[in-house]
Amino acid sequence: MASVNIAELRSHLSLYLNRANRGEEILVRDRNLAIARIVPLAETGEFDNELLQMAAEGLVRLPRKKLDKAFFKLPAPRISLKKLKAAVEADREED
Repeated sequence: MASVNIAELRSHLSLYLNRANRGEEILVRDRNLAIARIVPLAETGEFDNELLQMAAEGLVRLPRKKLDKAFFKLPAPRISLKKLKAAVEADREED
């Protein structure tokens, strides 16, 4: 991951955005204190504007690559429907 101070980022913004576009993460620093990251958008396809907006607000993270097919062959977690429902409802109440 590259690291850049704000003054350098301002002077060469296009360069750092091109690096992010090629898949590199850029750590932004203010007086050597990390304050932000510039991360590339996922390359797995088109996302609708609502999802892109949520990603920009930090509410979701877009995938960087598609899941390997082997993922879907893994056994599912064993949890009762009652516990699953309670967990989802508890999570919704936090919002």
